[in-house]
Amino acid sequence: MKKVKDFLWQPNMTVSEMVNSFGSLGYQSIELHEAMNVVLKMKRSNSKIFLTFTSNMVTSGLRGFFAQLCKMKVPNILVTTSGSIEEDLMKSLGEEFELSNFHADDTALHERGENRVGNLVIHNESYMKFEDKMSDLLLKVYEKKKRISSSELLREIGLMLDDESSILYQAARNDIPIYCPGIADSSFGFQLFMFQQKNPDFIVDTILDMGRVVTDLSFDDKKGLISLGGSISKHYAIFSALLSGGFDYAVYMTTSHSTSGSLSGATTQEAKSWGKLKDDSEAATVNGDVSITFPLMMSAALDQMSKEGLV
Repeated sequence: MKKVKDFLWQPNMTVSEMVNSFGSLGYQSIELHEAMNVVLKMKRSNSKIFLTFTSNMVTSGLRGFFAQLCKMKVPNILVTTSGSIEEDLMKSLGEEFELSNFHADDTALHERGENRVGNLVIHNESYMKFEDKMSDLLLKVYEKKKRISSSELLREIGLMLDDESSILYQAARNDIPIYCPGIADSSFGFQLFMFQQKNPDFIVDTILDMGRVVTDLSFDDKKGLISLGGSISKHYAIFSALLSGGFDYAVYMTTSHSTSGSLSGATTQEAKSWGKLKDDSEAATVNGDVSITFPLMMSAALDQMSKEGLV
C-alpha cells in the first residue's frame, strides 16, 4: 500500500513538482494528482476531449486560459452556458471586470450600475457596448444565413473577432465547435430575441447541434471529459457520449456534492449507472474552487504534454 509522504517546499519548485508531490499527500490533493494523470491519458490515447465550463469561470481570469488551451488544441469540443459567450464578447471589446469582495454593499453597487458575481464586478456600460456590438454581428450573420445552429452562429461570430484571448476567436480558428444548449438564458439570448423581432425569419436552431454532436462521436472513438462546475454544460456532454458508449476518461472539478441529487454534484460513479461513463473508465473528482484547482492541475499536465510532444 502506498505511504503518505510529507510535503516539503523546495527552492524554485515548479507547479509540476508540486502537483506530482500531491500524489502522496492526502485528501483532495490526491484527487487533483489523479485528475492530472487522467487528462494525460486522454491525450496519449488521442481521445476526443470535451471541455465543459460555466459562465462564472469566464467572468474570472480563466477565460484567457480556456482560449489558450483551444489555441494549443487540447480540447476538441467545448460546451458552455450562454453567459460565457456574452462575457467573452465583452472582454473582446476591451471591457474589464473588476475585483470586489463577497461582502460588498449590493444596494450601493446597484445604484452605481455595478453587478456582482461573487467577488467580481461587471459594469452596466459593458452590457451596453456588448448589445451595440451584437446588433452588428447578428446582422452580418443574418446576411449569410437565415437558419443556423448555435454552434455555427458562435463560429461565425468568432471569425469576426480580433482578440487572441477570446474563446470564440480561438475555437473558430482551430475548428473546435462550441455547443451552447441554453443559448437563450442570458443577455446574449435576449439580443437574439430582439433581433428576431425585427427579422422573424432568423432562427437559431439548437436541435441541429444535437444531431451534430451525436454523429461526431462513435463507439470506436476514445472519449474524454474535463467538466468544470456542472449545470447544463456537463449534462449535454455526458448525454452526447452516452449514445456512443460513454466516456473512457473523465475529470470532474466542482464545489457541489452528491447528497443534493443534483447533476452538478453527481459523481463519476453515479454516471456509470446511466452508461455515461464506461464501466472500466478512468476518472477523478476534485472538490474545490476551479479557479484554484484547474490551473494547478492543467499547468502540470501541460508541462508533461509538452515534454511528450502532445501539444
